[in-house]
Amino acid sequence: MYVVIFRARVRALDDEYSRVAARMRELALSYWPSEEAIRAWKSHPEHVLAQQAGRERWYASYSVEVAQITREYRVAC
Repeated sequence: MYVVIFRARVRALDDEYSRVAARMRELALSYWPSEEAIRAWKSHPEHVLAQQAGRERWYASYSVEVAQITREYRVAC
């Protein structure tokens, strides 16, 4: 299992940003079963357009971190 963390420093937001961000949250996962699934998301057509708009209009900078989860614990109380 993998986790992808996206962080951005905002330059400017507009009305379209809220709509696109909500749509990306509908489509994306925080946790991914494989690196192939992450690559598929990176090239998803709607995500590609959102990435382009982010670089051109919304973000001053951003980072993406991909980490593999090696252990998980759950406790029911």
